[in-house]
Amino acid sequence: MNKTAIIAGLSIAALCYVPSSLWAQTDPHAEGHLGDTLSINEAVVTGLTGPTRLRESPIPFSYISGKSLHSQAATNIVSAIARYPGVSQVSTGPGISKPIVRGLGYNRVVVLNDGIRQEGQQWGDEHGLELDGNGVGSVEILKGPASIMYGSDALAGVVLMKSAPELAPGAILSELSSEYQSASGLAGYSLSFEGNKGGFVWSGRVSDRGSHSYSNPVDGFVPNSQFRERAASLMGGFHRRWGSSHIRLTYFHQTPSLPEMGEEGERYSYAHGVPFQQIHHYRAIIDDHFYIGEGSLTFHLAYQQNRRQEFEEEEEAELDMKLSTVNWDLRYNFPQRSSLKVVAGASGMFQWSKNIGEEALIPDYGLTDVGAYVTASEDVGKWNFSGGLRFDHRGLEAKAMEDRFSSLRRGFDAVSGSIGGVWHPVEGLDIRLNFARGFRAPSINELSSNGEHEGTYRYEVGSSSLKPEYSLQGDFGIDYTGKWVSVSVSPFISRIDNYVYIAPSGSVSEEGVPVYNYVQGDARLLGGEATLDIHPVRRLHLGNSFSYVDSRKLGKEGDDRWLPFTPAPRWTSEVMYEFGSVGRALANAEATVRMECFLAQNRAAEGEFKTPSYTLFGVSVGTDLLIRGKKRASISLFADNMFNRAYQSHLNRLRYAGFNEATGREGFFDPGRNVGVKVVIPLVNISE
Repeated sequence: MNKTAIIAGLSIAALCYVPSSLWAQTDPHAEGHLGDTLSINEAVVTGLTGPTRLRESPIPFSYISGKSLHSQAATNIVSAIARYPGVSQVSTGPGISKPIVRGLGYNRVVVLNDGIRQEGQQWGDEHGLELDGNGVGSVEILKGPASIMYGSDALAGVVLMKSAPELAPGAILSELSSEYQSASGLAGYSLSFEGNKGGFVWSGRVSDRGSHSYSNPVDGFVPNSQFRERAASLMGGFHRRWGSSHIRLTYFHQTPSLPEMGEEGERYSYAHGVPFQQIHHYRAIIDDHFYIGEGSLTFHLAYQQNRRQEFEEEEEAELDMKLSTVNWDLRYNFPQRSSLKVVAGASGMFQWSKNIGEEALIPDYGLTDVGAYVTASEDVGKWNFSGGLRFDHRGLEAKAMEDRFSSLRRGFDAVSGSIGGVWHPVEGLDIRLNFARGFRAPSINELSSNGEHEGTYRYEVGSSSLKPEYSLQGDFGIDYTGKWVSVSVSPFISRIDNYVYIAPSGSVSEEGVPVYNYVQGDARLLGGEATLDIHPVRRLHLGNSFSYVDSRKLGKEGDDRWLPFTPAPRWTSEVMYEFGSVGRALANAEATVRMECFLAQNRAAEGEFKTPSYTLFGVSVGTDLLIRGKKRASISLFADNMFNRAYQSHLNRLRYAGFNEATGREGFFDPGRNVGVKVVIPLVNISE
């Protein structure tokens, strides 16, 4: 019996045999339809100086609810959020994705998971996010320099992954979810349990998912593109009058295979091929919140370890890197005076990385990072003003290793800040303006790389003399929310001094691999997002969005002036109808038809391929299944790339895998038609 049949059997068995006495009339995790843009501006986000309504933020911000995240087909959490305006992904097969925000990514985007920045050698093309997407309850995306709150590396923005809110007092909930996707045979399950009794809160989750090689209409099956991942998490804590305290433990294990041109593999095998990676990520967090008079103090302390191994053969890892990080954050919210809110804090991390395998891409190094900041916001008439300042220091020391790496010692200091405001001239109309200065210290790979990186198809060489990046960005926005229509336009322009990028040197290594060097120069980016949502009747939603980024090097001419990894312009349109209840068996039923049109990206950087335009269509339906008037399951059916279009995303790393003699084309193509199903079954649902 295969894995799909086992998961389907578990789902059906649980649906049929859970005692009806364990079902409650209400769902303690129920949430409104936050995808409705007529109310999304009232959503409260926490990635700024504290709880803030979106309509009061001068900084471009997006909120994605758990319902929106988990009702679509996605092979990982980044591919789920990459459908939203201003966000895209660099992918190396279906199991590895990295977020790109307004054309910038890698070490320019900070990812926070439950308040702690995710550290996992994120500088690599084929290094994804080591977290379980099943446990993400919502996502907040801050677009633009966010160095005030998050320090170096937040030059492009911040992606905040947050767990679902804690249950109401007296509630206990356990759920089993399962999924299947046809393009890669992806099958998985996730079992969760949580509760809130007598001031004590707890939760836990175990997840397992895997796929065989994915297919498309050009390559057939892409050999050695399968992956497997397992995850587990535990949380325990308590709430008292003086505040709250939580301890969180997580574990993530992924085994992605790395496709290479000319290699062959078993099409339907869920076992890894060669070459492949083994990634283990461990994390422990202490999260405390104290009430001090009318103010409050928040403290985070975390330790995480990332072990990344790459195997050319089964027996021994050629590349073996062990990264350890201690993160801390201390924040004090001063008592609010009238509408004035002031927050002061400090944050930092200690990090050390060691090479254990025979091969090395970067040297052993240690890093110290510390920063302090203050932010303030106040309402004046029809205006919401906010701003802040931060000072950062980062020190980095790398060890000499044989004849390959020289010793390195660098220090970087910077002051960053922002100031902005939102004007509400009439009801439903918001006009935003914000200016921000960001900072990013060069990362260890940019300073010291010297080696071939498996899966990137290049030999990378760093430069120890690189300077830190500084950005100055202006954001403007107009939002109108009416009864039947909502419109949003968010243009931006940014100048980055000392922008670091990778460029081909024109030479090859001893193994015949193209050599790329890290270099820098000034850059300019401009673009933005626009959305139009029409609701002619209450249940019908007609949504449209457009994203565009123009990024170029200053002082360069011809094709050499374009920055790498710039996403193609994208127009997305969807029609959603909410049926609500259908008879006695279905509730919250809805159906969506979606179109994504990617325009041609002819502004390809040196060493990149130009990308023709393509359009993808998809459909999804979802509903809650009722038996005897009680919710027994939530079911989502979907089909992506319905017409099996052959295409290569501009940010697909597999298109640089080499010439494919079997197809007569360069590189591998993206997945073809993908049909799937998700089922979520509440096993226990008790509320007072």
